[in-house]
Amino acid sequence: MPVEVRLFATFREGRFKEKQMEFPQASSLADLLEHLQIAETEARILLVNGTAVSAEHKLAPHDVVSIFPPMAGG
Repeated sequence: MPVEVRLFATFREGRFKEKQMEFPQASSLADLLEHLQIAETEARILLVNGTAVSAEHKLAPHDVVSIFPPMAGG
């Protein structure tokens, strides 16, 4: 199933900014993170179609996934 993946900040380094990817039916966000070699503990904000979800969230065709690392600011 096609899924659009958007990476932010340091997750883009050596990867990509935005990419269409294919995953088997019933894949979870944890499966996607594992495929990208991003530890669940490093992914602070996970959004699917603009809604915050956990890594156990099951993906659906044409979902838009946004993954953010920890952020610091001031």
